[in-house]
Amino acid sequence: MLSHRAGLWWGLLGVLAFSFTLPFTRIAVEGLSPLFIGSGRAVIAAALAAVALAATGQRLPSAAQWGRLALVAGGVVVGFPMLTSYALTTSSAGHGAVVIALLPAATAIMAVLRVKERPAASFWTFAGLGAVAAVGFAALQGGGFASLDAADLLFFGAVLAAAVGYAEGGLLARELGSWQTVSWALVLAAPVMIAAAGIEVAREAPTATPVQWLAFAYLAAVSMYLGFFAWYRGLAIGPMAQVSQVQLTQPVMTIAWAALLLGEPVGWSTVGGGLAVIACAGLAVRARLKASRRIADDLGGSPGAAEAPEGEREVCSTTSLVQEAATAGTGPRPSRSFFTRPAEAAPGSVRPRPARRADSR
Repeated sequence: MLSHRAGLWWGLLGVLAFSFTLPFTRIAVEGLSPLFIGSGRAVIAAALAAVALAATGQRLPSAAQWGRLALVAGGVVVGFPMLTSYALTTSSAGHGAVVIALLPAATAIMAVLRVKERPAASFWTFAGLGAVAAVGFAALQGGGFASLDAADLLFFGAVLAAAVGYAEGGLLARELGSWQTVSWALVLAAPVMIAAAGIEVAREAPTATPVQWLAFAYLAAVSMYLGFFAWYRGLAIGPMAQVSQVQLTQPVMTIAWAALLLGEPVGWSTVGGGLAVIACAGLAVRARLKASRRIADDLGGSPGAAEAPEGEREVCSTTSLVQEAATAGTGPRPSRSFFTRPAEAAPGSVRPRPARRADSR
């Protein structure tokens, strides 16, 4: 039996892997075009995903699941990488990290709308404050609301795209499994991304320094795919609620890497804006988790019943598709192989809750 501390360390490793994404994208765009970076990294990740799916004998998704995978691919495989790549041609990685810190709250909002939940008023309050903090930071950095530039709009678009993809992917992970969901999304998007990369290469052959190519390789292999495995593992070991909160440290790490690797200045506005957005996102996520636990207590009553309803309702958070898989119980568990295929489940089905124990008195 693996300890809860192991889950936290695996989750932290996944977050550490993702925290380099914006700084390395900033390095890559100095020599490679945003279109090539956004599409090329997806092509390489799709090749890795295809090998993993074939090697583990995963079942093909159903027709309905392919349609939902298209939504995941549009947000996570196409939308977020493309939009952030273009934004970072003119913006700093630290600036982008603060705006994208809004993603946990945005994902929770999309999940609430998707499954028609009715969270407490505090959830909406903190989510709204987080949005205001992110927009306010972007405006102050640019000199006022009228000076919000294209990069800021691209970052906000990336947050929206990723939130939609993560929320739908979290629900779909109940049926396909956690890492399997992102793998199938990558495979589905591969033809479009191969075409986009081919068009860009035909227009202009990519040339870059060794450092820029290494940054691109990291984005393709780790940020786009392998980083999810550590994150999935941590969430599978759990406890999910605690492990998921580790992701709120990602913007802080990204700002630190931007300063250390790129020499970007870290002013008080960046620190203050980052802390404000992170705090609001964390409070919004916690408000939703508390509501789920109250429902669990009302419906379950047995030890561990608090986890099951939370898993049925909690959709994956910021950087990954697996938070829902881990909470729903369909993702990989420590007691079996990480690559084990999930049990067959009808689309949209939910595992039955554990029966309440009879009173022994």
